[in-house]
Amino acid sequence: MTRRVLIAGGGTGGHVFPSLAAAAAIRAARPGIEVEFVGTARGLEAKLVPEQGWTLHKVEAVPLARRLSPRTLRVPLTLARASGVVGRLIRDREVVAALCFGGYVAVPLALAARRAQIPLVIHEQNAVPGLANRLASRWATAAALSVDTEEVRAGLAVAPDRITVTGNPVRPGLGAIERDALRAEALTLFDLDPTRRTLFVFGGSQGAQRINEAAVGSLRHWAEPESLQILHATGRAAHDLVSRQWEDALGEDARLRVRCLGFIDRMELAYAAADLVLCRAGASSIAELTVMGLPSVLVPYPHATADHQTANARALQRAGAAVTIPDHALDGDALARTVNGLLADPGALEVMATAARDLGRPGAADALANVLLSCVEDPRGIPRGSSTKEHAP
Repeated sequence: MTRRVLIAGGGTGGHVFPSLAAAAAIRAARPGIEVEFVGTARGLEAKLVPEQGWTLHKVEAVPLARRLSPRTLRVPLTLARASGVVGRLIRDREVVAALCFGGYVAVPLALAARRAQIPLVIHEQNAVPGLANRLASRWATAAALSVDTEEVRAGLAVAPDRITVTGNPVRPGLGAIERDALRAEALTLFDLDPTRRTLFVFGGSQGAQRINEAAVGSLRHWAEPESLQILHATGRAAHDLVSRQWEDALGEDARLRVRCLGFIDRMELAYAAADLVLCRAGASSIAELTVMGLPSVLVPYPHATADHQTANARALQRAGAAVTIPDHALDGDALARTVNGLLADPGALEVMATAARDLGRPGAADALANVLLSCVEDPRGIPRGSSTKEHAP
């Protein structure tokens, strides 16, 4: 009999990449257990999961709205249909455990796991749990956390002795690499100048309009544009527009070097090329920056649940690993002024890099796999307690 684990981790890269890392860790730890995914046809998982060689079962899912609206009326029926589909998958595919990372499909998987009476593990990435994980936690065997806070524990209906702090898994390929070893390959891939400092700008897998606009608007504010280059990942939907904006802004001025891409598949190479990163403060971005030991300028997304990105950014700033610009204050001038000051002080950048590295948890995927596999072997015998290493969300 082939035993299987079913994972729900979709929607955005913030859910997909940690779930892929966890799948690889489970397979490495127990080659006899197969790992498969459930997700939607429109989420990022529909592309990335099959590309990585994993089986994806597509189900219908809708957002869990916090306010009453016509769409809210669809939620119970859609959840019932989706959990029924997942329940049949659990039975037909001989699934022995489920792992949820939040997102739309987490609740159908949690409901189906409860009915099938198989172990359910949830992973919460942020300091404040999302609505899907709050609901799924009611039926969870165990919970794994990226960061241990009173808010996240209070928001999850899981007994304290069944909660483990694992950190947030980073996408495969990031945890075990040395940036210096990949730098030459990275500069070649992105056609970057090895004599210039590189600012890597991105807004997450979907991009961020505010960050895109500020990056283009920064052109006239650089202190030494001839010594700088910008690697800008805009998000696929915005790429054509932002590329044209860069072309119009640069004109005949070749002092600043810009490489504008819609989406970067080889993020390890983008990080290897970077001297400084400007991005949002989502849990996955924070985990990757700290594992890679990269200094950063963080722009928290102001509409995140319970403003958890601001809490993430402040944690890194307190540790000396990052500086923060509020979303409402970000424009081309603020971006360039902040980055100019950091790039002018290599010693400060190195201190920030060291502080980031000290916060990193490169073993998060293995730790999470251990929690899940322990539940498979004995649902009552999961690892107890929390790691003592302090960690930013």
